[in-house]
Amino acid sequence: MARAVSAPGKVLLAGGYLVLDRAHTGLVFGLDARIHTHVQSLPTVEGVTLQEVVVRSPQFDGATWRYGYSMGRGKGSGVIVTELKSGHPSESPSRNSFIETALAYAFTYILATAKTSYIAPSIVTILADNDYYSTPDATISTSTHPKRTEEDRFSKFSTTLELTHKTGLGSSAALVTSFIAAVLSHYLPASVFKLEDHKQQLHNLAQAAHCAAQGKVGSGFDVASAVFGSCVYRRFSPKVLETLGDVTSGGFLSRLQAVTDGDGLVWDQEIKKGAVQMPSNLRLVMVDVDCGSKTPGMVKQVLQWRKENPLDAQKLWGELQFQNEALATELVQLTSGSRTDGFTMLRDIIARIRTLARDMTSRAGVPIEPQAQTKLLDACTEIDGVVGGVTPGAGGYDAVALLVEDSDEVLSNVQTLLQRWKFAGQDGRTSSTRLLGVRQEMEGVLVEDPAQYRAWIG
Repeated sequence: MARAVSAPGKVLLAGGYLVLDRAHTGLVFGLDARIHTHVQSLPTVEGVTLQEVVVRSPQFDGATWRYGYSMGRGKGSGVIVTELKSGHPSESPSRNSFIETALAYAFTYILATAKTSYIAPSIVTILADNDYYSTPDATISTSTHPKRTEEDRFSKFSTTLELTHKTGLGSSAALVTSFIAAVLSHYLPASVFKLEDHKQQLHNLAQAAHCAAQGKVGSGFDVASAVFGSCVYRRFSPKVLETLGDVTSGGFLSRLQAVTDGDGLVWDQEIKKGAVQMPSNLRLVMVDVDCGSKTPGMVKQVLQWRKENPLDAQKLWGELQFQNEALATELVQLTSGSRTDGFTMLRDIIARIRTLARDMTSRAGVPIEPQAQTKLLDACTEIDGVVGGVTPGAGGYDAVALLVEDSDEVLSNVQTLLQRWKFAGQDGRTSSTRLLGVRQEMEGVLVEDPAQYRAWIG
C-alpha cells in the first residue's frame, strides 16, 4: 500500500540569528509550498530478495538515486546506505546527503522498533511545489485564495536539481521531514508510528537526520515548523544530539532510538503555536529575487562579530527580541479584534525591526538587509495595502517577505511593480523579481492521498 506525506516550507519572519541562542526566540510561519514524498513497494521477482531503495525526483533531469543498505559492522551500529551506480543517464551524478542521511536514519529507527532484520525494497518519489525554485516563466496566481492543482503545482524543469535556483523557503527541512514521515508510515504499523500521534518522535528523528546531513547542529526552527507548522520557537539544547555519534559507530541503533523516543533525554525546545496568528484580512507573501545567499558564511561572520563585541551585540539582540515579541503579540491582537486602529502599530514594529537589521548589517559587515533589498522593500511598502516587509531568516539575497492586505487588487499592484523591477544582486548581476504563489500555512506535516500523484509515479 502506498503512503504519501507532505511538509511545508517556512519563513523566519522575525528572529534571524537570535534563534540560534536559547535565550531568544524566532517567529516562524509555515508556507503552503510543500515537499511531497510518496512511498510504494518495489516489485520483485518471486524468490528474489533485494535490499534496494530507488529514490526519484522526476521534476528534474537525472534525479534518480539507487541505494543499497546493510547493517554496519560495529555491534549495534545503524543502517549503512550505499549509493548504487549503474551509469544510466537517469541517475544523478551528484550525491544527495539529505536523502541519503534521512534514509539511513529512518531505516535504523525502523530496525530498532520493528525488531526485524529485513526491510523490503521500495520506490520513493519526491515532488516539490514550484515555489521552491526560481521559475521566471511560471504563471503566478494573484487570487486571494489560489487553488493549486496537480497540473500547476508541480512543473517539469528542463535542468538538473543542482543547477536550479532555490527561493530559500526551507526545502531541505521539508524534504527530510516528509521523507522520514512517509518512510516510517510505509514500513511501520500504526501502533508504532502514526503521523497524527507521533509528531514529537518525527520531530526528534528529523532534527537528528537534518543536523547530520548539514554537518552541524543548527537551531532547528525549520524542521520544527515543517513538523508542527507556524509557531514561536525556542531552540533545543545542542547537547541532546552531542553523544549520538556516527551511524557506523557501535550502539548507534539504540542511541538513535533513545533520541527519537526521548528515552532518558530531554528535548527542551519550546514550540508555541498559539503565539502565532494571522488576521483574516492580512496575508504573508514572498517575493523571489532569483539570487540566493550563502547563509552558513553569513551566520559565521555575524557570530564572530557577536563574540568580538559582546556588549554591543547583547544590546542589539535584546532590542530585536523585544520587537520580535511585539510583532507576534500585535498579530495575535489583530486576529482577536482587540486592536481597532488598523495596522499602524504593526507598520511601526516592522519598520523598527528593519532599522535594527540594517544596524546589524553595518556593524557585522554582513548583508542582512543589503541596499538592493532596502530599495525593493521600500518600493513595495509604498503600495497602498502593503503593511511592511522584511528580509527574513538570515537575510541577504533570498526571497523577501511582505505582509499585505488580503485582496486581489493589492496583490495585482505588487505584481505590477515587480514586473518592471530590476534587482541588483550581490555579484552585480541584474535579475527579475516575481511574486511567489505562496501564503502562510498554519499546519505542519500532513498525510496525503497517494492517488493525487499518479501522473508522476510512472
